[in-house]
Amino acid sequence: MDNIGILIIDDDAASQAALLQVLGAEGWFVEATGSPSKALQELATGKWSLVLASVETTGVIGALFATLRELAQAPADAEGKAHVRVLFLLPEAAAAQAKPVLEQAHLPYVPKPLRFNDLLERVSDLLIEAKAIGAPIRQVNERFASGRKSREAARDAGRNTGMFARSEDYQWSEEELLEYERQETEARRKKKKKTTTLD
Repeated sequence: MDNIGILIIDDDAASQAALLQVLGAEGWFVEATGSPSKALQELATGKWSLVLASVETTGVIGALFATLRELAQAPADAEGKAHVRVLFLLPEAAAAQAKPVLEQAHLPYVPKPLRFNDLLERVSDLLIEAKAIGAPIRQVNERFASGRKSREAARDAGRNTGMFARSEDYQWSEEELLEYERQETEARRKKKKKTTTLD
């Protein structure tokens, strides 16, 4: 996993910190920037497997958005490997303007506030598509999947619709949040125990 680089383009410090923590916990190399010009410089390096870009930072016009759109729509190479993948983060404040643009161009996005299981599932899908990883990073807890059959059916129908979360899919109940925190604590405990055992 050392060669998996994820660039976060988001000028919201709290969002940056949360994404750095969640994605960094997977063992990937993750960096963040809130500057569009710095983001363009980073994209030119070619060292990224995945880019998470907040539409509030990128806008839906201009050089940065155009570059990200080209990357997201680039066809796979001769070996079937996709180039850098792009996942747009869509805050509610930008949804009215940006959502039609993203959907018309079939660009993958997730709404904010983020549901971390949904985010990780989409990140996993895009990294598999880029052949950066060979299998999903984790299974979504099925206990909380009730009432989401239509979303699963849409995901099974094809990649483009599977990336489009509905607003009712990204609100966590208190029970879901507590269960997520319990699962994360358990996963960290097991990982630490495994590391200690190997040493």
